[in-house]
Amino acid sequence: MKFGAVLALLAYALPAVVGLPSMDAQQVLSMEDDVSTYEHVSHPAFAEYSLRLKKPTLCDDSVKQYSGYLDIAEDKHLFFWFFESRGSPSDDPLVMWLNGGPGCSSTTGLLFELGPCTINKTEDGTVFTSHNPHSWNQNANVIFLDQPAMVGYSYSSNKTAPVKTTPEAAKDVYAFLQLFVRRFDEYATRPFHIAAESYGGHYAPNIASIVHRKNKELIQAPSSDLLRINLQSIMLGNALTDPLIQMPSVVGYACDGPFAVFDRNSKECHTLRRRAPICERLIKTCYALDNRASCMPATVFCWGALWGVLDGANRNFYDVRMPCNRTENPLCYEEIDWVENYMNLPEVKKALGVDPRAPEYTACNMEMNQDFALQGDGMRNTKKLLTEIVDEGIRLLVYAGNVDMMCNYMGEAQWIEQLPSTHKDAFGEAPFLPWTVSDRPAGVVRSVGKGAGNITYLTVYEAGHMVPHDQPEAALDMLNKWIRNIPLAD
Repeated sequence: MKFGAVLALLAYALPAVVGLPSMDAQQVLSMEDDVSTYEHVSHPAFAEYSLRLKKPTLCDDSVKQYSGYLDIAEDKHLFFWFFESRGSPSDDPLVMWLNGGPGCSSTTGLLFELGPCTINKTEDGTVFTSHNPHSWNQNANVIFLDQPAMVGYSYSSNKTAPVKTTPEAAKDVYAFLQLFVRRFDEYATRPFHIAAESYGGHYAPNIASIVHRKNKELIQAPSSDLLRINLQSIMLGNALTDPLIQMPSVVGYACDGPFAVFDRNSKECHTLRRRAPICERLIKTCYALDNRASCMPATVFCWGALWGVLDGANRNFYDVRMPCNRTENPLCYEEIDWVENYMNLPEVKKALGVDPRAPEYTACNMEMNQDFALQGDGMRNTKKLLTEIVDEGIRLLVYAGNVDMMCNYMGEAQWIEQLPSTHKDAFGEAPFLPWTVSDRPAGVVRSVGKGAGNITYLTVYEAGHMVPHDQPEAALDMLNKWIRNIPLAD
């Protein structure tokens, strides 16, 4: 996924307290068997929102799947692709996956990381997909949502991005979830988990905050217009959540850690150590004032002053084991080009019901990335949104591949240890325990609480920014244990 406008960077259970209204003529306006048409879903409670969907058979024809759009008035249209579980759809939980950026498509996560199929290319350049045995829909129903508008095949009638901050984007995602569980009421009471990567560390806390607040409002004032979203947990993978801790942490990672890219006494490290305190001061100002004027300077300085130096190492920011010449390949992974080629095939667009008004598919929209950066969105503190959520029973998992420099494991471990919550002291005293998958060391885990934990941190060995891509078996083991609340540690 991408971070900031300076560099092009890749990412990527209580019962319901409200009854489920039956689908009626107001909710389902039309349904056709012809693949060229959509089924339309709306509801009076969301007058400006409607859902249109169809049933493709791409990627994995062994499970039921849907793709389509959330239409927001006439202005914004969010693309999604949903796959039922390969296990027991009616019993398995619902997971929503979000790539980051901002501006990166969750379809990239689907085809490159954790979806039912994996992108491939023949020697003659033909792109195709193959079965992924470690897909996250092995035991979960999974939604891949491209948001905000202008990401992936999401589009807008407005030439400029209609959404430029994470809190704005979260409101639209909540409306999508309401219409989705209204259409697919079999999932309405299933445990719901938000899984997000990279800049998703901003997206997920904002979305979870809205869902949790609305759920509490429904307890106080039940309404037939809204359904309770059965939010159970948040999963953050190599995520940007607390920039004040995470941005400066890259200095220790790059200069002193086990995967250092510079000699600790090099001029690059001296420069980084000199600039990091300035970055911290700017982010502190952003945290204190929390507005565009105070946060944009931190965005510009921190990305330019720190990552401008790191760019000289010619390493893949997302997997420092790999070289990367960003002049030749800004995103460092050729598979991302394969995803773009596949998603732009006419037969794929037709099968998915891609709207003719949608732009050509790109994995990451740099213009949107810049729009968010100009609002200073990426330097905001989204960790503060997690305290109330965690203290009121929503579980939190933070996992990090240890060879990712972008959102490195050192910074991730530090911010979650400092998360204000009723679990803070106990978490700080909890030991790191081994995590083994198929009799091989897969990482270390630190946790507090019963089962998989109320707060859990996981370092994943030999994995970069995209953990499910680098360690697919381990990532699936992590997911399956987490959503079933089974301890990850041996």
